[in-house]
Amino acid sequence: MPEMTLLEKPYLKWVALFVASGTLICCALPILLVSLGFGAVVASLNYEIPALLFLAEYKIWTLLLAALVLIILAWVIWRPNQACPSDPSLAALCQKTKQWNKRVFWFSSAIWFIGFFTSYLLLPFRLFLES
Repeated sequence: MPEMTLLEKPYLKWVALFVASGTLICCALPILLVSLGFGAVVASLNYEIPALLFLAEYKIWTLLLAALVLIILAWVIWRPNQACPSDPSLAALCQKTKQWNKRVFWFSSAIWFIGFFTSYLLLPFRLFLES
């Protein structure tokens, strides 16, 4: 069996999901909690988990890193010259894996978009609607 390159490793999709979830935790979740009247919960979380402050302070880098990982994952999923094995059972497993990779990619992308929207687009959109 040939050795897998870095981009063919199965854990890349889970790294993308984890990094995209970081954008949700740093950006969207605090805004949602404060909007629902749970500002004390956000303050308590920031006190108990100082990493949240770091993510929120450097949210542009968090979002850029997540976008970069998602772009790499998209290239891995849809790059040209991918072939599944000719053995029927291995081909079915290969197709199932590709399908799950796409699902994880779109789920991670949705999480990233929610974080981006709440960080940079929600306030201008709200101000536009109120004017």
